[in-house]
Amino acid sequence: MHSPEFLAASNRLTIDLTALADNWRTMNELSGKARAAAVLKADAYGIGLAHAAPTLYAAGVRDFFVASVEEGAELRTLIPEARIYILAGMWPGNEELFFANDLVPIINSEEQLAVFMAALSEHGEYPCVLHVDTGMNRLGLSVEEAIALAHDPARPASFSPVLVMSHLACADDPKHPMNLYQLQRFREVTAAFDGVPASLANSGGVFLGEDYHFDLTRPGIAVYGGEAVSGAVNPMKPVVTAEARIIQVRTVPSGGTASYGASALFTRDSRIATVAIGYADGYHRSVSGGGVTLRQSTPSGAFGFLHGRKVPHVGRVTMDLSLFDVTDLPEKSVRPGDYIELFGRNVAIDDVARAGGTIGYELLTSLGRRYHRTYVGGA
Repeated sequence: MHSPEFLAASNRLTIDLTALADNWRTMNELSGKARAAAVLKADAYGIGLAHAAPTLYAAGVRDFFVASVEEGAELRTLIPEARIYILAGMWPGNEELFFANDLVPIINSEEQLAVFMAALSEHGEYPCVLHVDTGMNRLGLSVEEAIALAHDPARPASFSPVLVMSHLACADDPKHPMNLYQLQRFREVTAAFDGVPASLANSGGVFLGEDYHFDLTRPGIAVYGGEAVSGAVNPMKPVVTAEARIIQVRTVPSGGTASYGASALFTRDSRIATVAIGYADGYHRSVSGGGVTLRQSTPSGAFGFLHGRKVPHVGRVTMDLSLFDVTDLPEKSVRPGDYIELFGRNVAIDDVARAGGTIGYELLTSLGRRYHRTYVGGA
């Protein structure tokens, strides 16, 4: 049963925790002999850490990745027994947060290695992860630096990584030559750190096959229902369904315009639903369908879903309001107070993202505070 607040909300999110758990199970199964972690950064990709973390732990996840030590400290209160890795690593001044909350720093640079080693001198042996850059050129020691570290006779015995990892740059494109290049470079590192568990595959990397799985995979967006591989059917279940209330339905005659800049021009008598959603809610202005430099081939804006069929967005998304063309629905079927689905069960979030020249990650992590949320299901 939905709460009265949910039933009355101007815009609302339904977050399916059963789908979340099932998606992780799918990624864990696809990971073969490797075990699958879960990435929970950015408030669990916008769906809510407090609900996502216990659900995934109950489903069987024991390894979690977050971006910052602050996220890790919050996560520790929710899952006391899990191993939590911090992607941003350790810096002077935040060492005690790691030790107090049993968080594992990921060493991304020589500078962070020095900070970690200094911290070890006070706290003794402590786990860490060594991040090696194999081609993304974002974070990590170089392959050469990592191999030199592995063979350094002066390396303290207390420095003993529990994992070596790298990150794939092009895993969403299975045919991209960068995938094989990074795999080969990573194998050089794993050979130098013989016996240390290894992790390379993100969501897309899991679909590249067992050569990329190593010991631990790190699915992120796929767990939340997003596309991991471009141009392929997405096998993941939608986790988030966003809806917004229709405030008004109006008729615009042929030749008329609507929205800022008269950006919608109608070539027939049309019925337009004005909906309580806008870029202040994370429904990006770019999904309007015009003037988006990142778009490659999408000719129009986003679609919503109403009464069994897709309806196109028209005009510009504004701060609080958006317009949808409902002309093709039976005239009396669309009423003020109805809810239109923006993305979720019937409209893929990645299709909406593509209309705005972006990716599903950005829409998920942009979800505004004005949505009323309800959580259904569980592990």
